[in-house]
Amino acid sequence: MTTGRKQTEDAEDFRLFVQGIADSLHRTAYLLCGDWHLADDLVQEALAKTYSHWRKVQRADNPTAYVRRILINESRRGRRRNVAQLGADVPELAVADMSDSVVNRAELLQALQSLTARQRATVVLRFLEGLSERETAAILRCSEGTVKSQTSRALIKLKSVLDQDEN
Repeated sequence: MTTGRKQTEDAEDFRLFVQGIADSLHRTAYLLCGDWHLADDLVQEALAKTYSHWRKVQRADNPTAYVRRILINESRRGRRRNVAQLGADVPELAVADMSDSVVNRAELLQALQSLTARQRATVVLRFLEGLSERETAAILRCSEGTVKSQTSRALIKLKSVLDQDEN
């Protein structure tokens, strides 16, 4: 097989992989950072790194988990680069009669931003992406016990923040 042919096959495999995971990556990125534009940038960075290491990613036990790990690392790097916490201030809604679900979503996003990066990642992966403790631990490269403790702390913090918003 010629090198050009293998590169074409790799590019097609990558394209198909991205089609299958892109929506989930965008959702995860948004929940990690609270800003759609930054989420798009995070996904693009993660996919660029994925493509540059595509053969290694393909050989991974779980390529999707591998790419999620890249995305989470990019999210953390982005937070370190920016002094201000991104997405912390959710703008006031211009229309007063929006549905409760929109208001609740904005409050949840703001509450997620109050968590540490690791706590936010565990909550997003466990509850919003539906991953198991084992899968979350593999992506975050930590023990299942750490996932459990970070999740517990995150849920306590979320409850506290959301309860404050109600008062």
